[in-house]
Amino acid sequence: MSRPTILLVDDDDILRNRLTRAFSSRGFDVYSAKTKEDAVAQAQEAQPDRAVLDLKMPETSGIEVLKDLLKVSPLTQAVILTGYGSITNAVEAVRLGAVNYLTKPADVDEILAAFNNQETADPDSSSQSYNPQSLAEAEWEHIHRVLNDCGGNLSEAARLLDIPRRTLQRKLKKLAP
Repeated sequence: MSRPTILLVDDDDILRNRLTRAFSSRGFDVYSAKTKEDAVAQAQEAQPDRAVLDLKMPETSGIEVLKDLLKVSPLTQAVILTGYGSITNAVEAVRLGAVNYLTKPADVDEILAAFNNQETADPDSSSQSYNPQSLAEAEWEHIHRVLNDCGGNLSEAARLLDIPRRTLQRKLKKLAP
């Protein structure tokens, strides 16, 4: 019987290599790619059973990779993995054919559980309730996402957020909610 196959698409070399080793140790034949073009070419040739796609990459998005991946390998199950989680991105990814959506950091067991649409093994998972993100948490994430997109430039981030630079500095000095 052949080993299951998985395609890892992430621009972060360290994370991609770590996930490659972890999936290999769990019995997967792993294909990895750093770019959309490489990912699509490998998917077309290998027809992987599963794929883990990073949402935010320098020249494209995991959503675009997902669209092209499913054109060349329609039976591949895909999970979107990102450090920039949002309901909009999750809905879009699932609408386009992803089986699940995870925010980083996620370990291999969480990713494998996501393929089965399960929560990771937790004895108290049945008693957990849905805890929506607070407004303060959403603001904190948005500020850091904009700051990251500006390459850490406070003046540019403040301009894009339409707040004074000093206000942005004060918000950044506070601890995360």
